[in-house]
Amino acid sequence: MFTIPAGRRVIGMQLPIQAQSTYFVADWERSASPADMATVAQACDDAGFAYVAVCDHVALPEAVAGTMGYHWVDPVATLAWLAAQTTNVHLLSHVYVLAYRHPLLAAKQFSTIDHLSGGRVICGIGAGHVEPEFDLLGVDFAGRGPALDAGVPLLARALANEVVDGFGSLPRPVQSPRPPIWLAGSSAPAIRRAARLADGWLPQGPASADMVEALATERERCGRADEPMAVGTITPFMYLGDATWDLPDDTLTGPADVVAEQLVALAGDGVNQLQVRFRARGASELCDQIAAFGASVLPLVDTV
Repeated sequence: MFTIPAGRRVIGMQLPIQAQSTYFVADWERSASPADMATVAQACDDAGFAYVAVCDHVALPEAVAGTMGYHWVDPVATLAWLAAQTTNVHLLSHVYVLAYRHPLLAAKQFSTIDHLSGGRVICGIGAGHVEPEFDLLGVDFAGRGPALDAGVPLLARALANEVVDGFGSLPRPVQSPRPPIWLAGSSAPAIRRAARLADGWLPQGPASADMVEALATERERCGRADEPMAVGTITPFMYLGDATWDLPDDTLTGPADVVAEQLVALAGDGVNQLQVRFRARGASELCDQIAAFGASVLPLVDTV
């Protein structure tokens, strides 16, 4: 199973193009191609990133089209496709809404991708948040939390065992005893659930010190304090080098050592997984930013 060694910190990135919500999509992504997305994933692979990630929505109501749009690639199909485009980088669903599928179906999908990719899947699981989407699929929105409480242990069992409750499934994942499960969410119940059930925690944005402390407290209460845990945060947007265009004011810039120092400070104690973001005007510029980060910043932040 992929784990983050003690004293180390890893870097990952949500891929562009695959989700085109107006909350975060850059203009160039709207006309970008699947080949562009593969090129960005390959740049992350070459730069030494730990993972690339894709999102999950099935169908969104017209009422949210102005903000969330309709373009959200299927995470299972896309991660399987990306497995053939990359070599070392792990493949994270950030996040897969487990309530939309039976846990055994989810286990089959993740096991297959892990098998095909040579052991590179990370099962990022979330509760979901768009109530009309739940209604469309005939899933109880109010019960999504209890559904995770019941579904994640079954998913873990099915990933780890060929036969579950008298039914068997092949192929098996390459990772042993199973691929890791990282649970997402920044609410208090989501943090407690991750502490109890998961191998990692994915916040919805920057991880505050209070969130990380709450996670650690619950893990201690559950007797899991000594188990490996991927504890994440999402960084500000960055731009490395001298920009020839006007960057938004909230962009983190500067020499590699200054950027690294700020990232470490923003991460805080207990965080060992940074999901980074870059400003760019196209896939090529984004790949240049990823390469520059891998060469100059990553070596300065990969040790806690």
